[in-house]
Parts: sequence; C-alpha cells; structure tokens
Amino acid sequence: MIKTSLLSGLFVATALLTSGAWAETVTVNGTGISVEANAAPIHAPVNPEAVAQIPKDHRFAVPGKFTVAVAALNSPPLTLFSDDNKTLQGSEVDIARLVADSLGLELNVVPTSWEDWPLGVSSGKYDAAITNVTVTKERKEKFDFATYRQDSLGFYVKSTSKITSLKKAEDIAGLRIIVGSGTNQEAILLAWDEANQKKGLKPFTPIYVKDDAAQTLSLQSGRADAYFGPNVIGAWKAALTGQTKLVGSVDGGWPKAAHIAVTLKKGNGLVTPVNTALNGVIKSGEYDKVLNRWGEGIERLDRSEINPPGLGD
Repeated sequence: MIKTSLLSGLFVATALLTSGAWAETVTVNGTGISVEANAAPIHAPVNPEAVAQIPKDHRFAVPGKFTVAVAALNSPPLTLFSDDNKTLQGSEVDIARLVADSLGLELNVVPTSWEDWPLGVSSGKYDAAITNVTVTKERKEKFDFATYRQDSLGFYVKSTSKITSLKKAEDIAGLRIIVGSGTNQEAILLAWDEANQKKGLKPFTPIYVKDDAAQTLSLQSGRADAYFGPNVIGAWKAALTGQTKLVGSVDGGWPKAAHIAVTLKKGNGLVTPVNTALNGVIKSGEYDKVLNRWGEGIERLDRSEINPPGLGD
C-alpha cells in the first residue's frame, strides 16, 4: 500500500503536469519559460526557393495545408495542450509552423501516438511527423529525414534516490528503467544490456508506461528506478516539480551523434524543400527564437541535413 503522503505528492505532481499550471514560468537550461507567453505563434516568411522545390505533381494530405503528426500526450517543452485543452503548442508545433510558412502552406497539426506516425507518414495520411524522431539507419530505409535539433537523452531518478550516476552500460545492470517502446533510447538500453549480460552482469528491466501520469507514479512509488528519455522533457519536469533529478546524459545516436528530424515519406521529393525551409529559418533567426523560448537552445543545429548518419550507422 502506498502511504497517504506519497499519494498526495503524486497527485500534486500529476496535477502540475496536466493542468493550467503550465502558465507559470519554468526555468529550464537557464531559460525562464512562460507557456502562456509562448502561445503566441512565431511565423516565417514564404521561402521561394523551398516552394519551387516542391514536386509539381505532389499531393499534400490536405490540399493547401502541411499536415504534421505531433505527440498527442503532454510532453513539454516539445508538445503540450493550451488552457483550452484543444490547442497544441510547444517547440515541435513551432518548428512545424516555420516549415509550413516557408512552404506557403497552412499548418494542420494532428495529435497522434508514437505507434501511429510511421504508418501515417508512409500512407500519406500525414505529410510529415515532427515528434522527436531520431535519425536511425533502420528508419532511413523507410523514411526521409531533414534534421532540426540535436538528440540528447537523459537519465532521471527520484530526487531522493541514492543513484547518483547513470552514464554507461554497467550502470544500468539490475535496474528497472522507464523507456519508450520502439524508441532509439530503448535500442541503446538493449545494446547496453546485451553487453552487460555477456559480462555476467544482471539484466535491466524495461518499464513501459502509456502516459506521463503512469510514468510519474512508477518512479515516485519505487516501481521503477529511473526514466530514460529526451533530456528536454526530463529537465522540464525536474524544474517544475523538484521530484526528479538528472544523473546522466547520453547522445541519442550512441556511441556517435544523431539528430532529431522532420520525418517524411521515402522518395516523395518533399525532403528537399523541407530541408531548404529549415535552413532558411536557421539563417533568418526564427529557428533560434523557437528553440530559445522553450529552453532548447543548447540543442540547436547550425544547419539542417538530409538523411545524415544516425543510430546504427
């Protein structure tokens, strides 16, 4: 049985992560972030070069619109619902808007699950997915990518945990770690675990949860020892609630670098104009305005690349 004091703490944390408390200022990576202020969109001018690169016969999912799949769950600063519980905002939505504006299209944001975006993009249901997708060797076989942010992953534990460092394979032996199924962070943990077991070390146990509330409950109740995921999400939660702490970070393309990218249907010709659009807003400054206002400036890229090396290359 969970003690009443623990339940109360979890209720407060969950309420903070799912309610209007987002309007308060949160300091992440040294940046004070006001969700209320950040509801105002940042726009970019039409990029004639990018527009000219759109294949003449290309059919968008919705004519005249750039239809983008983003994460449906509250995962600030990447995505979160505004006070009306309908409008999505966050850095992913802002990046999608910059691309849509550059292409001379209206933005059509569609909230979806992580499991849905691959089929949605492949089938043409979505023109793109902007949902913290990392470039990997395997994914490049099915999709085209235009990068827009560095991928930094973080290990977070309960603030009172005795765990002080999770940075290498041996550190995860015997632990229960919350991780997203089918993600590159899961692939990293599985590779580490395989190496550990060859050395005779205890296996780690992956903990899969469906939403943020379940993740919070698992970590705070002791059912899980750590969370491993996008560092910007972990940093936001730690700053907001004070109930978790960072104990290690890993590049998303371990052991090499890998980047987050706009994900597009393989071979449909849209990756070139999207890449041009991204490089345009990087040069003109709208890109930095987006990252900086969400505390993600430390993950900026100097330029967008098409299908660069990723996890597994």
